Amino acid sequence: MFRFANPEFLYLLLALPAIIVFYIYSLIARKRAIKKYGNPELLSELMPEVSEKRQNMKFWILFGAIGVMIFVVAGPQFGSKLETVKRQGVEIMVCLDVSNSMLAEDVAPNRLDKAKQMLSRLTEGFRDDKVGLIVFAGDAFTQLPITSDYISAKMFLSSITPEIVPTQGTAIGSAINLAVRSFTPNESSDKTIILITDGENHEDDAIGAAKKAAEKNIHVNIVGMGQPKGAPIPIDRGNNYMKDREGNVVISKLNEQMCQEIAAAGNGLYVRADNTNSALRALQKEIEKMNKSEQESKIYSEYDEQFQLLAWIVLALLVAEFLILDRKNRIFRKVKLFS
Repeated sequence: MFRFANPEFLYLLLALPAIIVFYIYSLIARKRAIKKYGNPELLSELMPEVSEKRQNMKFWILFGAIGVMIFVVAGPQFGSKLETVKRQGVEIMVCLDVSNSMLAEDVAPNRLDKAKQMLSRLTEGFRDDKVGLIVFAGDAFTQLPITSDYISAKMFLSSITPEIVPTQGTAIGSAINLAVRSFTPNESSDKTIILITDGENHEDDAIGAAKKAAEKNIHVNIVGMGQPKGAPIPIDRGNNYMKDREGNVVISKLNEQMCQEIAAAGNGLYVRADNTNSALRALQKEIEKMNKSEQESKIYSEYDEQFQLLAWIVLALLVAEFLILDRKNRIFRKVKLFS
């Protein structure tokens, strides 16, 4: 398994385009400065030692060295030893509603982003548990199979948008049924489903699906996103709002009664999310009450550092950049080995 020991340093790659822009700007500024003194073609005859090609080459070599150095600092590693470890934990399947109505802004910044923030913080509290992620709108899809790799869970979570599910709608029942099938077979630990939605179910029998989950001792906890009074759904980056066929602005309301009925059928908890952390705390308490049993997970326990080759590449690039001069060297230009 490949990983970076310090992946946060990879954000430095975002600075590379800025370096290119700054270099191009400096070239333009230099040409403008030269034009102030006269015709650039005539002035170039007065500066025979200046080599623009060499300067460009030196920049790109240094640019490449900086890019490779960022990967060196991030610490590339390969897993060298796979071990089976036993942990005391529970299994949690998260079902996240990504329908367009989750873009309503009756909770800040909007329903979907608030849900992602809450799940990210919830994942930070996991230690020996397993978590999986399902996204749903008009249909349900497994985004992340159940795992103890919390880094991957947060990575997948950050990339979720309504466009990830092509069919619009709110198929809560399909999401619950898929979650039930996604748990580890024959696992004795408690299992729970955390379903985050605004409750606008139009597709299937969500209450029936929750009852079937409860019959298998799988609790269905619901987090209601939004407000009962509702809010319009922004489109085109918030400059406009979704409208119906008659041209009226669509108001998406939290169907709290539906959410409560699903939670009751699934022997679970219902809590409404707001602009505080009350929903997060309620979920954390519910998970803490669950029966934790011994689980087996395969993890890489040893990692080999793989930065050496990249470090040699950086060194070679820096040496090359140092040896390439901006202009012809006056001393060596006078040396004639063959007279």
